[in-house]
Amino acid sequence: MKLKIIFTILAFCLSSSMYGQQQQHYIFFLHNKWLQEHALNEAHPTYGVAEYNHILQKLEDKNTVVITEKRKPGTAETTYAMKVKKQVDSLIKKGILPENITVIGTSQGGYIAQYVSYFAKNPRLKFVFIGASFRDDDLEKDKNFKLYGKILSITEKSDEGQVPLSQEQRFIRSDIHSFKEITLTTGLHHGFLFKALDEWIAPAKQWAISK
Repeated sequence: MKLKIIFTILAFCLSSSMYGQQQQHYIFFLHNKWLQEHALNEAHPTYGVAEYNHILQKLEDKNTVVITEKRKPGTAETTYAMKVKKQVDSLIKKGILPENITVIGTSQGGYIAQYVSYFAKNPRLKFVFIGASFRDDDLEKDKNFKLYGKILSITEKSDEGQVPLSQEQRFIRSDIHSFKEITLTTGLHHGFLFKALDEWIAPAKQWAISK
């Protein structure tokens, strides 16, 4: 009888633990190219120091786990995208719902996130591409490239050469059912994503925790 009670309690605890894990949100944050090629405290000649740690602090809370790392100089976008895709697959195998996983990328990180979308081909995953949609960029050259998942795209009006993702051929040829687009007017050009601005962090986080 005691063994039965212990087993029941253990099963309940494991079930509760798994339920709690499934309710947790997971954000993969992929930084820009400047941080990949330079030290964390090294200032960009135009945009200043990237506020990487401050951005992470704003994204993370008791119900949100942020997974990130500073990429090594020279890291190839597709190579790193496959690494992230495998990490995402690992979470899903552990029982994490794809709807609770979001890949957020700024600039080059946003392009890596688009590769993750393409490689994963999971319509239930969430993505936020920030400052990663430009006229005649490399992803437009691949006529087979498509996007998958629930996508939020954020661009800055003063960012030279930017175009709304909805106008890009890779989006037009994709079959996206959950999509939102935001154009900011900070006047900070590409430097807007160096800063821990609520203008882009708040909608990105809201996208991650939304149903």
